[in-house]
Amino acid sequence: MKLNEKFDPFVAEWASFAKNPNYNLVERCLKLSQTLEYPNLDITEYIKKLNDIGNSLKFSISKHHGFKGDIDDYYNPKNNFLNAVLEKKSGIPITLSIIYAEVAKTIGLDIRIVGFPSHVVVKYGEEMILDPFNGGKLLSADDLREILYQKYGGEIEFSPEFLNEIEPEKILIRLTRNLKNSYVQSYVYDMAMRCVNMILALEPNSPEEIRDKGILEERFLNHDNAIRLLDQYLEISPNADDVDFVLDLIKSIREKINQL
Repeated sequence: MKLNEKFDPFVAEWASFAKNPNYNLVERCLKLSQTLEYPNLDITEYIKKLNDIGNSLKFSISKHHGFKGDIDDYYNPKNNFLNAVLEKKSGIPITLSIIYAEVAKTIGLDIRIVGFPSHVVVKYGEEMILDPFNGGKLLSADDLREILYQKYGGEIEFSPEFLNEIEPEKILIRLTRNLKNSYVQSYVYDMAMRCVNMILALEPNSPEEIRDKGILEERFLNHDNAIRLLDQYLEISPNADDVDFVLDLIKSIREKINQL
């Protein structure tokens, strides 16, 4: 942390918790909820809810757990908070995959979370790819290509590495990044900044977050910090697609400073 930046005890507590190997993914996701929107959340209560779901199932986790994809309100930020998804029994691919894998563990199945681009799924062994967002549907290679096409057009070709298991910290980063974007779209910049700092606590050299922190610092009129971070972004990612945008932003910030 730079000396001229404010210390955020919430971020510090989050980072300590998220990096602690004694906590599992579900506990860390619930800590995320507690840090951002639910300060009085009882983590053990929601761990019990998940265990109860698992204990109530015998043979099937795809038909009887009652969760579904939130098609009608997909971009609701609550879909990124595991406690909220457990309450309303609907969510987005990433949170439903976390629940799916955890419930499977309770009944003795080793299901892994896969960081497929734009649509997190799970796998059983190396061959069975399941989509918790669509009721645990078994996905074919064509289904996976269609998901990519729907999101990216023809810009991204399918690659086998897309089906690799995703690390817990990467899951937390994806969730926090979703929430950052939601806060930015709602003009809640202080919470967006908290999300950026939470991600940087796990991934200090993330170009995207360094850039976004610079943009947010400019929103807060912290011109010097903004320029320093945006310059750092250009050093890390000199060939990024948005280099011209960032250069123009730096130029406009310098003009503002000169007018002061």
